[in-house]
Amino acid sequence: MATGTRTRQERAEATRQAILDGAATAFDAAGFGSTSLTDIANHSGVTKGALYFHFQSKEALAQELMTAQFDLVPYDADAELPGMQRAIDLTHRMAHGLRSSVRVRAGIRLVIEVGSFTEPDPTPYNTWIDSVRDMLTHAQGAGDVKPGVNIGDLATYIVGAFAGVQITSQVRTGREDLHDRVADMWTWLLPGVVPARRLARFEPAGSEGLWAAINGDGTTG
Repeated sequence: MATGTRTRQERAEATRQAILDGAATAFDAAGFGSTSLTDIANHSGVTKGALYFHFQSKEALAQELMTAQFDLVPYDADAELPGMQRAIDLTHRMAHGLRSSVRVRAGIRLVIEVGSFTEPDPTPYNTWIDSVRDMLTHAQGAGDVKPGVNIGDLATYIVGAFAGVQITSQVRTGREDLHDRVADMWTWLLPGVVPARRLARFEPAGSEGLWAAINGDGTTG
């Protein structure tokens, strides 16, 4: 590949990422309905022409951010952990993403707002539910979830519960207490779905490996 071509492609990708960052900032601040393409261009530091070159509409930008939130929060980083702990850690990873990444915040806000449109798109919710279901299926196969529990229903409940918990935390504390509230969610949930003899295996506040990855130094908190 010629150097000039590579440089143009790198500039184009940098512009695309700037647009996504600007759109995330705008959507996070004002929501989908109150954000204009002019707002996004201003936050991105690009012209409207550059914006349209990469994204044909505000809806296309929103869809990209909703889809990309799952790439920003890796699901398989702790694949060696039991399935139930992986599901717990996933919710804490999402909580951390909401507190630290404007793209994750925008993606989640858009998922919730799009879910209120006349023709809502359930794809983002279904993607998350499918990921949790896979973890819980492994957990049930290992004896960590009671045999009579419907895994699909449980996965759907967990995603819905987390959505409600994070909204309440955002309104009440600006998500300052989100990890504590997620830990509460699991503290009340686990005894109902995990055999009593297995409860001690799981940490509602997240595994040590999770917090080592979040803090970068192996500490918890």
